[in-house]
Amino acid sequence: MAPNLAALLRLMLVTDDALLAGRDLVATCQAAVRGGVTSVELRLKRAPPRELLARARELVAALEVPIFVNDRLDVALAAGAAGVHLGPDDLPPRLARRAAPEGFLIGASVGTPAEVSGGEGADYWGVGPWRVTATKPDAGAALGTDGFRRLVTAARGIPCLAIGGVAPEDVAAVRAAGGVGVAVVSGILAEPDVTAAASRYRRALSTA
Repeated sequence: MAPNLAALLRLMLVTDDALLAGRDLVATCQAAVRGGVTSVELRLKRAPPRELLARARELVAALEVPIFVNDRLDVALAAGAAGVHLGPDDLPPRLARRAAPEGFLIGASVGTPAEVSGGEGADYWGVGPWRVTATKPDAGAALGTDGFRRLVTAARGIPCLAIGGVAPEDVAAVRAAGGVGVAVVSGILAEPDVTAAASRYRRALSTA
């Protein structure tokens, strides 16, 4: 894994429609980046494609960190995003690669041994849920440290992020289990001060 890929995967913010309600998307993400977020995955399940594209373009223009778009390869490419994050029901990474330009990054969600083959060809995996999380109730059973470690082993060198209810105090266990970083939703966006919340993860990562 290239050092620059490891650095951008260190602390990923994943957006959420409900947690962003009433707040400015760009300003909120900028505040999180000030706290230490190294990349942002734009996940807005309620937004129609045209709005999603507009929001993605805004983030690409406003933020210095890489932007990933959840599920929609077409939107990610049209917005000039750094990459796309694909779920088990989306286009397989190997097929997405055929339409992507050189340097475009592809992430995949892997939560069970049965989903391992679907992650082949991705640049990184989002592995979870670490624990049960209200932001994605259909994510499945919590993996915990042992389940996460087994999927990291199955990745065979593909860098893995822990996602799903990861708290700052979990970071050391994630790193010890082989994770390169964490992807966070409510741990940052549900807090009144997103900069301070992101900083707590950054400090935990720096000492893990």
